[in-house]
Amino acid sequence: MLYYLFEYLEAQFQLPGATLFGFLTFRAAMAIILSLLISTIYGKRIIRFLQRQQVGETIRDLGLEGQVEKAGTPTMGGIIIILATLIPVVLLARLENIYIILLIVTTVWMGTIGFIDDYIKKFKKNKEGLKGRFKVLGQVGLGIIVGVTLFFHKDVTIKEKLPIEQQKVLLAENPDIPATKLFKAEEKSTKTTIPFVKGNEFDYASLITWISPELNKYAWIIFILVSIFIITAVSNGANLTDGIDGLAAGSSAIIVLTLGIFAWVSGNIIFSEYLNIMYIPKVEEITIYIAAFVGALVGFLWYNAYPAQVFMGDTGSLTIGGIIAVIAIAVRKEWLIPVLCGIFLAENLSVVMQVSYFKYTRKKYGEGRRIFKMSPLHHHYQKSGYHESKIVTRFWIIGILLAIISIVTLKIR
Repeated sequence: MLYYLFEYLEAQFQLPGATLFGFLTFRAAMAIILSLLISTIYGKRIIRFLQRQQVGETIRDLGLEGQVEKAGTPTMGGIIIILATLIPVVLLARLENIYIILLIVTTVWMGTIGFIDDYIKKFKKNKEGLKGRFKVLGQVGLGIIVGVTLFFHKDVTIKEKLPIEQQKVLLAENPDIPATKLFKAEEKSTKTTIPFVKGNEFDYASLITWISPELNKYAWIIFILVSIFIITAVSNGANLTDGIDGLAAGSSAIIVLTLGIFAWVSGNIIFSEYLNIMYIPKVEEITIYIAAFVGALVGFLWYNAYPAQVFMGDTGSLTIGGIIAVIAIAVRKEWLIPVLCGIFLAENLSVVMQVSYFKYTRKKYGEGRRIFKMSPLHHHYQKSGYHESKIVTRFWIIGILLAIISIVTLKIR
């Protein structure tokens, strides 16, 4: 809203300083500052409200150190993250941008699913919360919305560079030719980016067009299925990671900040040309959303770092995972998720391995055996005697390393 207000003031009255709101970097800086202020200042008020409503965490005795002391800590703190993200976005982003619209829908959609789950647990006294099939149904529904929108919407396009020979001819004729002239016209495409591969592009349509070129018209089905899988996997990964103070929020902030770098360079034709990466028009506006989201996550850590004064609950963790997945798909970096979201992947795999091995050994030997002392993975280290602050810090360090590796893929192929 402020973006449009100052755009009007500049056009009508040439208000000094109004042009600042036309700069992406200025709006991103304002978004992160505003979200930090909202999450830290008003976060305390939300925590007090949750305490008055007696929305305290019910702790199952799993034999973990410091676990009993956490009983009664307010949960549903994901509300802080959601509000501290959406308010700056509404004020500072270009709301007609399809990527911004999609991320707002994602936040509200996944936030609602998580809120219902937490509400059932706390107010209906049902420890199981929302049944798993309904959570998955919600994730699938969002995957369909995202897939359909990104595939069919007219504003979701890419611009590829001209063939090398054609670029050489143009550069020979004019060495100072603008970078924009070295790209083709905007086009719809199912292409995405693959890390560490020369050419680093993959077309989802090729999964079926090798059978017959005529099947290209059904490429949207493949794209939607991929979107569903990624959103479901990442949101569940974030949900499993939310188990000890500060782990999910801190790890997510690192991931989102990295995706912000990808969004910024992918939406800038000069950087895209220099780095020889896919140029995605209009995607740079996601930077505003990411800035607000990072500010909200870091501000939430003010209260969620050990010892936590509030837990995010499924309201926060499912929302975080959904947003990360949608951003990755939008900037066409979803194949980087196993690397960038390596913490989420490890947590997911630890649960799958533990459950599968337990069932297998129970069937084969008559008793279930375990690979880890406890899953998800962070609980294994707790059972091994590590303090949760040490676990969180080391997971963050690994997350930073994975983020650096992901950024390096811009040039290493």
